[in-house]
Amino acid sequence: MTEQLKIGFIGTGVMGKSIVKHLLKAGHEVSVYTRTKEKAEELLTLGARWVSKPSEAASSVQYLFTMVGYPHDVEEVYFGEEGIFSIENKGLTVIDLTTSTPTLAKKIDNRAKELDMQSLDAPVSGGDIGAQLGKLSIMCGGERETFDRSLSVLKLFGETILHEGTAGAGQHTKMCNQITIASNMIGVCEALTYGKKAGLELEQVLRAISTGAAGSWSLSNLAPRMIKGDLEPGFFIKHFVKDMKIALEESERMNLTLPGLELAKSLYDQLISDGYEDKGTQALIKLYE
Repeated sequence: MTEQLKIGFIGTGVMGKSIVKHLLKAGHEVSVYTRTKEKAEELLTLGARWVSKPSEAASSVQYLFTMVGYPHDVEEVYFGEEGIFSIENKGLTVIDLTTSTPTLAKKIDNRAKELDMQSLDAPVSGGDIGAQLGKLSIMCGGERETFDRSLSVLKLFGETILHEGTAGAGQHTKMCNQITIASNMIGVCEALTYGKKAGLELEQVLRAISTGAAGSWSLSNLAPRMIKGDLEPGFFIKHFVKDMKIALEESERMNLTLPGLELAKSLYDQLISDGYEDKGTQALIKLYE
């Protein structure tokens, strides 16, 4: 039997809730914090313990995961007055699953070391389905020793778990992931739009193209939702736009021009203007309709 760990988890949204369920199922003691307690009620009935502030979630645990919305939220839960770094817990490993900035990941890592803690920036990919199945891709930046020691816990909800380099490397890798998805989503929408206009049966089209050279996660998992008109979020548009903005800012720092990413962000900006910010990324199909 594996050792029972004390784990803190901050942020129980669409993906965070499923991750906590995996931690609980493995027999670990999990304390959760989210700004709206009602969002954690299901987890509390499953055995999670409620705490009232981030610093409390970081107290007396061995691992602390954070999965919040935006970089400014990450900054607040780590560096705020009642944040994670306001308490002393030597040996604590903090793992940020949020898609955030490489610069902030390095800042967290530096402060953690000053407090005799360890850190990983470990953004994930796989959406709500990957989180439910425990098959997320996890991209990790930080010390190799910290990664190796944390691997057994990460395997509870991840399938492809890789060490990408020093602090910030996980976030840079996630930007590569989001850049790929951004242009791919345009391709998926345009393929479905073309197929519909040509009078094809779209489910049959998906069967034909999803296992060939055109195959992608978005084509297999999000195109069926587009066909059904299911716009509910596996990943929020507002968070995807945040990620694209980070990627464009980092690209500018590296003197890179990424026209595909720029186009995708402009289309998703239009969706937000049209009121779709809380829908899933597959809602891009609405612009083509």
